[in-house]
Order: sequence, then structure tokens, then C-alpha cells
Amino acid sequence: MIDLAGRDALIAITADARLAAIVDSSFDAIVSKDLNSIITSWNAAAQRMFGYTAEEAVGRSVLMLIPDHLKDEETDIISRVRRGELLASYETIRRRKDGGLIAVSLTISPIRNVSGEIIGASKIARDITASKESERRIRLLLREVNHRVKNQFAVILSMIRETSKRSTDPREFEELIRSRIMALSRSHDLLVNSEWAGASLFDLAQEQLKPFGHEARVSLSGPLLTLQPNAVQNLGMAFHELGTNSSKYGALASEAGRLEITWRIVEGVSDKREIHLVWDETMPVREGERWDESTRKGFGTVVLQRVAPQSLNGLAVLDRSPGHLKWSLTAPLASIIVPQLGADLPETEPS
Repeated sequence: MIDLAGRDALIAITADARLAAIVDSSFDAIVSKDLNSIITSWNAAAQRMFGYTAEEAVGRSVLMLIPDHLKDEETDIISRVRRGELLASYETIRRRKDGGLIAVSLTISPIRNVSGEIIGASKIARDITASKESERRIRLLLREVNHRVKNQFAVILSMIRETSKRSTDPREFEELIRSRIMALSRSHDLLVNSEWAGASLFDLAQEQLKPFGHEARVSLSGPLLTLQPNAVQNLGMAFHELGTNSSKYGALASEAGRLEITWRIVEGVSDKREIHLVWDETMPVREGERWDESTRKGFGTVVLQRVAPQSLNGLAVLDRSPGHLKWSLTAPLASIIVPQLGADLPETEPS
């Protein structure tokens, strides 16, 4: 004779054990409660997520997990459970034992006894803190990109206006505009690669000088600095204008020319640190040597003497003499570098 009752009991025990094992090993918090919102079961994931052990949680109201401003949620949940409704996943906030808040996705379904009566609810909670933070960062990044794009549109319009004032040849005008927009694009690429966190001064100078070649005639020297996005854009434009002129008339146009870009940190007014950046190029004196008139009176000079220094709350000096060109910029360090890196900067040098 087959003991059917014994077999069914064994199957039920095995199924219950399997279900208990699944619940206990789940990565999601699985909690059950009665219709008075009293916790009746608490798995290991719930302990990891909320900080309470099963001994601390079972027998207490689930309201201990709900922030004060969201406690009305529980009244609505119990009402819907009593009606036999399955609550599809929704996002909300819960409180941990340490008082910290956690973003969760909840799914709630009724629990029935053997007679089919609803006696409580089962809740599955998934920690979505990481995904919510990712969404927040994406929104911030999109706002930042939107701001930067609008800013670059304004810069491009200024480029077009200033360049058109000094150019009568359509081909020359097109070439100048194209090269300046490409310079903005190179700065933009550095910022995109860092998710708009900034870019190193060394990388910026190197990237803006790359189209002109002659790397052997260029030297870069200074402490490691990460520039703010605003400084990346404005110094990038300055380096491009200087590089363009150098490649036509200066150090990068002569086999004997030499370009040195140096930067150092000095004590400024009221003991506030400043950056002192110098573009210094030397080249053989040529008969009839001249500074590029379109750059001297056009957009290039506007960038070097007004736009770049003013955007960084600093001052700039442009000196030209036969065989020599020097552009120096002094600005508060706080206007240029990424703030959190300030503590790691090297000691200041004597002014």
C-alpha cells in the first residue's frame, strides 16, 4: 500500500523547504506582514538592506521602515491587499536602522491561508539607490551639456562676427572659422572624456598644439593641474590663437624657433594662490617681420587680451618684439582648477 497522505506531506515539506531556501538566498528583501502591518518574516537580504536582524524586526510594525511623510502609503497598501490586489512594482523611500534613507522598488501581493482568506501581505524590496544615483548624474550631465552647448553657440557667433570684420576673402573666412570651431571641438572632447569633470592643463596645451606639428620645438612645464570646464574652453581658445599665429609667423614657422609654455603657482593678493601661465616663443628675426594683423585686431586679440583673462578673473599681457612673442596670464587658482584638487597642489613658488 502506498501511503498517499505521507507522500503528500513529504512533498509539502519539501516544497516548503525549497521555498524557504529561495527566500533566504534571494538578493531582494522579502518580508511578510499581517493585516495589522506587523512583520511576520524577514529574510537575510532584508537584514542587509535595512540593518535589522530577524529577531529585531519580526513582531514589530513595518511602519518602522517608512519615513514619517510616507506613512500614509501603508494605509493604502493594507486597504488594497485586503481587496486582494497585487501591487505592481513602484518606487519609494524606506528608512534603515541607522536612520539613512534608501530608494527601493516594491512589489506587494496578498498572502492567503488554506481556506483562501487573505491574512497578510508579502513584500519584495529591491535596492535601486545605484540606479537612481545614475539617473541623477545623467540629468545633471544633460543640464551641464545643454549649458555648455548654448555657451559654445554664443562663442561661435562671436567668432563669426569678429572674423568677418577682418576677412574679405570668403575662403580665408571659411578656413579661420573652421579651424576655430575645431579648436573648440578638441577642448570639448577632453571634457566629454572626463564627463565634464575637467582636463589637465598639460593635455589641453598638447591637444591644441597638435594640428600645428613640430612637437620637438615645444616644451611644456608645470605642476599637474586639472582645469575647470570654463578654463578648458577659454585657455583652449587662447592656445589655438597663439598656435595659429606661431605656425604662420612665429616659432613654429621656423626651423630655429622655440616655444616654451610654463605655469607655476604663486602667492597672490591677500595670500590667495594664483597661477602664472606664460607662452614664450623665440624665433629668428626676419626682415619685415609683423604680427598677424587679423589676429592682432580681430578675434585672436579679443580672446588673448579680454575674453580669456576676464573669464578667469585674471589679467593678461601680450608682448611682441623682433624675434620674440610672450603672452602671460595671471589668475586666481580657484577660478581655474577643479576645487577638490586644491589640497593636493604643490607648494607655491616665490612671486
